[in-house]
Amino acid sequence: MSQTLTELLTESFLPGLWAGYALAMPVGALAVLLVSVTARTSFRVGAAAALGVGTADGCYALVAVVGGAAVARTVAPVAGLLRALAAVILLGMASRTAVRAWRHRHRDAPPGPERNVLGRPVRAYLAFLGLTLVNPWAVIYFSALVLAGGTGTGTGPSGQAAFVAAVITASVSWQLFLAAGGATLGRTLTGPRGRAVTALASAVVVAALAVGLLLPG
Repeated sequence: MSQTLTELLTESFLPGLWAGYALAMPVGALAVLLVSVTARTSFRVGAAAALGVGTADGCYALVAVVGGAAVARTVAPVAGLLRALAAVILLGMASRTAVRAWRHRHRDAPPGPERNVLGRPVRAYLAFLGLTLVNPWAVIYFSALVLAGGTGTGTGPSGQAAFVAAVITASVSWQLFLAAGGATLGRTLTGPRGRAVTALASAVVVAALAVGLLLPG
């Protein structure tokens, strides 16, 4: 039993946390909107928005692990090539994130529009769920992890569930951290320096994921 739990932790849950934080950490337009809405309404509204983001990330992770399990046997003959391809994709994402962070390190975030429609928790949840679901970045990111076989698909349904739970935990905890910061911390994180630091940190994590795919297992 203890060995099984250890395998779930090391092979599914911890990789899920790693992947979830790497996706969630860059402070972009959606995070700026979340902080702004929280500052102008309440933490309850911000928490609901955070849950919306986490739900969307969890949906993408679920699709990734289910799809990854379905195609695992098919892609086995070219697994090495696909791992290299996934590493290239993730390195490209990391490079793009780092370059954008460096270029925009002195640029103020544009003021967000008024969002009176987001003044209630349910509305905020649905709005942020929808905004996150249409984000192509998450699609590319989890698709690369599927190609790499790094989504917990090899540990069975329990491992898949642990991976998805970890992604949701990472996403929601980071969004709640942004919401809990309120106006003061929000200005710090969404200012030029804060956005650059979080983006660069995410780029490092994504690059580490890519390098890990190229190392012998």
